[in-house]
Amino acid sequence: MNKTNLIDAMAESAGITKAEAKKALESFLENVEGALKKGDRVSLVGFGSWSVSKRAAREGRNPQTGKTIKIAAKNVVKFKAGSDLQKSVN
Repeated sequence: MNKTNLIDAMAESAGITKAEAKKALESFLENVEGALKKGDRVSLVGFGSWSVSKRAAREGRNPQTGKTIKIAAKNVVKFKAGSDLQKSVN
């Protein structure tokens, strides 16, 4: 399912227009992104939670040449599925 399919499904199940569903989805995504940028954790009970974790700098290898390269430190987003979501897919 891509973003367009999700917007269509949201509009149909909520009984709203596609434009309203798109606006709601984009607002949700913007707010989650904003919270993660501030370092906050976003949690939807039963569905899951998003958090930001720091990945340390490390050395890696170029698979083509075998040369050692430096990989810079960065922040990564992690998602952990909630128990209700986990149960629904199993």
